[in-house]
Amino acid sequence: MSKLPNNTTSSLSAEKLASHTPSAPAPSHLPDSMISSVSLLPEDKRLILFTRHSLRERSDGNGFASYQLPLTPKGRVLAKSWGRWLAGHLPYSLDVDSISSPIGRCIDTAQLMQEGAGLRRDITHQSLLVEPGSLVTDPDIANPIFKEIGVLNFINRFLQGNLEGTKNAYQGGLDILSLFYQNQPQHGHLMLAVSHDTLLSAFLAVMFDMIEIDWNDWPKMMEGVFLWFDEKPFEQASAYFVWRGEVYVRPIQTLLEGYRAAGFHPKKLLLPPEVKWT
Repeated sequence: MSKLPNNTTSSLSAEKLASHTPSAPAPSHLPDSMISSVSLLPEDKRLILFTRHSLRERSDGNGFASYQLPLTPKGRVLAKSWGRWLAGHLPYSLDVDSISSPIGRCIDTAQLMQEGAGLRRDITHQSLLVEPGSLVTDPDIANPIFKEIGVLNFINRFLQGNLEGTKNAYQGGLDILSLFYQNQPQHGHLMLAVSHDTLLSAFLAVMFDMIEIDWNDWPKMMEGVFLWFDEKPFEQASAYFVWRGEVYVRPIQTLLEGYRAAGFHPKKLLLPPEVKWT
């Protein structure tokens, strides 16, 4: 994984960064990082916004939020105004179906963002986007641990390969990348993928090759990562992403190599069907 300097736009090949400068104020309660990230987006890509849901009711002391916790009234306003802002400021159309965790606050976030953009599109429920979702192989083992040790400890033990009932960290990251690769929108469109803090934090840690994170790394509510792929087959492609005002690139092959080096075979991965392994 490498960072692409903000002043080195040529490293994005022929990509031309969006020349507009957003003038309207950001929606209230939106994390500051999102506007600085918007200014770095290239034009005419098959863009995905992998985002945490909007503001919800408070969780318990371990950071565990039950599936029943809804968005707050402010959270509903934020999701709708963020969708409206994106539709008015990006050179991208949001007129595309969304994918979401099947949990209510995530579905509501996607729906409200669509409404803010003046749209009503389908929202496909994706089990890989529910927490702990794509990280888990045996929910009966992993889910009680998740509730017992708290979300941050859970993610760090997952990243270190020290947690029963979960996938290898590379596998968790690759499965999410594969999901996005197979659901890319058309060029010039932005697809919403709404999930939870645990999934987003684990995904980013894998992309950055981190084996331990802290609360400073944790995504805030309605904070997300913009992501796109180059025009290559999955196993040859690179994933480009913008996180907290910086542009990064990660060749997918390096993630596959890390997964294999850990002693696993790609047949366990949820890879696109056209990928053939010998």
